[in-house]
Amino acid sequence: MRIEDLKTPCYVVDEGKLEENLRVLKRVKDNTGCTILLAQKAFSCFAEYPLIGKYIDGTTASGLFEARLGKEEMGLENHVFAPAYKEEDVKELVKICDHMVFNSFSQLEKHKDSLEGVSVGMRINPECSTQEDHAIYDPCAPGSRLGVTKENFKEEWLPYLSGLHFHTLCEQNSDDLKKTLDAVEEKFGKYLKGLSWLNLGGGHHITREDYDLELLESCIRHMQDKYGVKVYLEPGEAVALNAGYLVTEVMDVVDNGIKTLILDASASCHMPDVLEMPYRPPLKDSGQPGEKPYTYRLSSCTCLAGDVIGDYSFDQEIKPGDKLYFMDMAIYSMVKNNTFNGMPLPSIAVMDQTGECRVVKEFGYEDFKNRLS
Repeated sequence: MRIEDLKTPCYVVDEGKLEENLRVLKRVKDNTGCTILLAQKAFSCFAEYPLIGKYIDGTTASGLFEARLGKEEMGLENHVFAPAYKEEDVKELVKICDHMVFNSFSQLEKHKDSLEGVSVGMRINPECSTQEDHAIYDPCAPGSRLGVTKENFKEEWLPYLSGLHFHTLCEQNSDDLKKTLDAVEEKFGKYLKGLSWLNLGGGHHITREDYDLELLESCIRHMQDKYGVKVYLEPGEAVALNAGYLVTEVMDVVDNGIKTLILDASASCHMPDVLEMPYRPPLKDSGQPGEKPYTYRLSSCTCLAGDVIGDYSFDQEIKPGDKLYFMDMAIYSMVKNNTFNGMPLPSIAVMDQTGECRVVKEFGYEDFKNRLS
């Protein structure tokens, strides 16, 4: 079927754009020899893992369930980081993961006797904040719980470590990576020459049109050549950037001083980052308020008064039954959605390079009920 024929709401993964992104990532791999992993916290549509695994090296997880998914569905390198681990989780993680990264030396000390067979790393905090727009995503903010600072780094634990890991970026270009690496070298460089690898984390918008790939590759080569370490990258958004849509239907138009479209999709339930960051998601064939003849506020059929997606304008009047297409909806949507108000979860479809769609997952009442008791 075609995208306009899908039952709504529905996420649609654009395989053509996904593969385009993957080719860019493979270029970085081929040009530098680095290893690239999918950060599943941004995109966990495992129906696409066979395709993704043709271009990059594996997955990284934020806990046991993501680690299991990466192992079962991609089966390549499998890394995990969590601020803390439960003992029962560690027993399973060491069986399915190649690398385990710890957030503190107290956690390493607690679990050190259970880590046979995995490459152990420590997350560091270079205390180099490059965030300007999204403070909620700044791991280098004062008092951050994420990563060991220079002051708290315990050299006596180095014999247990194979590598260091940092993750400080969010939707950023390679100039911010370069700035961060300067801080990492200044504060932790003396430890790197005795280690095997350095993980540069995620937040690199590698597949964005204006991203400086040459600077990224230069940064990777510099760290490899100077310290003799293997370099890992963990992009999440970059893998599926602009590679998905959320198709929704207009259910009603309410005019209480503002013309508001009531949709069967929800910011709160189906694209939580719209409220959390916040941001205004791109919408096909729309403009800024007042830019086109017809301006509407887009909202949902939940009871949350603030479940508002944003204000958009259109070339023609919008009516109940019309379909709207939110773009860049592959990332941080399926992985963060919820069933507040008993809202149905959107189906998941994939669209091939000819525009043909096939539904790979549908959800119903039992998916809502089984989360409860």
